[in-house]
Amino acid sequence: MEVHELPGRSPLIVAEVPAFAAAEASCPADDTVLLYGHCDKQPEMTGWRDHLGPWLPVQEGDRLYGRGGADDGYAAFASLLAIEAAQLAGTPHSRLIILIEASEESGSPDLPAYLEALAGRIGSPTLVLCLDSGCLDHERLWVTTSLRGLVGGDLRVDILTEGVHSGEASGVVPSSFRIARLLLDRLENSTTGELQLPELHEEIPADRRQQAADTAAEFPIGGHFPFVHGAQPMVHDPAQQLLARTWRPSLSITGVDGIPPIDIAGNVLRPHTTLHLSVRLPPTCDGEVALAAIERCLTTDPPYGATVQFLRGHSGPGWNAPTFAPWLQAALDDASIIAFGKPARAFGEGGSIPFMGMLGEMFPEAQFVITGALGPGANAHGPNEFLHVPTARRLTECLAHLLHAHATR
Repeated sequence: MEVHELPGRSPLIVAEVPAFAAAEASCPADDTVLLYGHCDKQPEMTGWRDHLGPWLPVQEGDRLYGRGGADDGYAAFASLLAIEAAQLAGTPHSRLIILIEASEESGSPDLPAYLEALAGRIGSPTLVLCLDSGCLDHERLWVTTSLRGLVGGDLRVDILTEGVHSGEASGVVPSSFRIARLLLDRLENSTTGELQLPELHEEIPADRRQQAADTAAEFPIGGHFPFVHGAQPMVHDPAQQLLARTWRPSLSITGVDGIPPIDIAGNVLRPHTTLHLSVRLPPTCDGEVALAAIERCLTTDPPYGATVQFLRGHSGPGWNAPTFAPWLQAALDDASIIAFGKPARAFGEGGSIPFMGMLGEMFPEAQFVITGALGPGANAHGPNEFLHVPTARRLTECLAHLLHAHATR
């Protein structure tokens, strides 16, 4: 095990485990499985319950609370425990490489440099196991078949060089916040939430539509979110809800600068407003094309001649899984039945794991298993995040079986 740190980059943990019981395996000696996770977290947020906290591990029943426990603090430990379990059982596995990165929550900007620097060490994996996704229930192994891409950046609008008295200037000087609203209307239909740039849309494959329909019949996703009393989702059909969170682009405003808290706000027309935009993209959308289109949309011909900038713009690729090989589909079902008592199920995920897109391009012939213990109510990226411990244990058991199946396929 080593901790690599390229100049100016966040660190990367690399562990290598040689093939085990190779005489019983049917794969080549240099065949490689890559296991991936990340150790960085989102900011700690507010709203944790009184006896909980982002940096305080607390177990209540089956739930282990703490920041990043389910996204993605367990990944390194589950990988190592799965390998140990396979070896203790005497079952063979191929050569293994474990990568735990530290910039995933920022879109993995440092990862390409490490993949290039460590290309010889990594080799050409024929199976990639990623522990950074979720599950729709705790009753079976869930495998993620697609991930959305991501474009992020800061929309900054400047209209004044300094704040001025709102009574004196309003009606003549436009609000920087209203200008930002006008610009966002170019990007998003504020009534429906539909994004309006064609560069952000992709045709949804027929098999993914069918998969959404099959999964929605048993697992309506809309009820998974903590709506306030009387609130309702943007779309009501369960299948369309799944497609909306996995194959359609969406905009979220996740941060604001330039607006003071209410208790210290004065009657001042503020000089600028900055909004952090998080745009989720369809799995097959070109992130760089989408980023350029968003920047062009927001900064061209600004209202009132305001100074408009799209700062720190970045993109991360989405990913659409290759079809499972017959041996892998059988292994997924077998592992799920052994560990959970039910066969595996597949679904698309709304989040982004840029690593998958990068690896998909580097190793187009590899098989991918994207899975995770992030289940209903676990609230990744929010307060009171928890890891469902029994699911994490069963998932670890499934990994051990998949390592065996790969080595003897």
